[in-house]
Amino acid sequence: MKTIVAANVLAILPMAVNALDLTGLPSALAEKVAVAQQACAKNENGEFALEWGAVTRTDLDGDQQSDWVLDESAYACSTAVSLFCSTGGCTSHFLVGDVVASFRNQGWTVLTFGRNPVLLTRVHGSDCGGNSPTPCFVARAWDPDVKVWRSVEARTE
Repeated sequence: MKTIVAANVLAILPMAVNALDLTGLPSALAEKVAVAQQACAKNENGEFALEWGAVTRTDLDGDQQSDWVLDESAYACSTAVSLFCSTGGCTSHFLVGDVVASFRNQGWTVLTFGRNPVLLTRVHGSDCGGNSPTPCFVARAWDPDVKVWRSVEARTE
């Protein structure tokens, strides 16, 4: 089933996408690409392109194995400049094992704190009580025991 989904996604995407090596893309992420391609096609028969940098491999959970990130900031649709992103950012899909978590952000990086990788995402300033240019970040750590991302809202005393 996973191979069929990935093969179907590759078959419907234009040549710009095929320039990237998506043959090993997990089916959960291939499905995200297929949904984006369909959304673009529904918008005045747009042509979808997956640009370089859309897929990243990095260790998100600290097991020394590369996990997957699919970043919608590298999606393009010929008929809609802002179909996938807005002033709030773009959605990135983080796949650890068989769990996909999607977070809207204006950029992300993975830092190491002690032995734990920390996913740091820049978010819209309104999430911190400000406006667009207000610096605002969310830090998350993967909890392998329950397979969820952990974070806490900042508190000041």
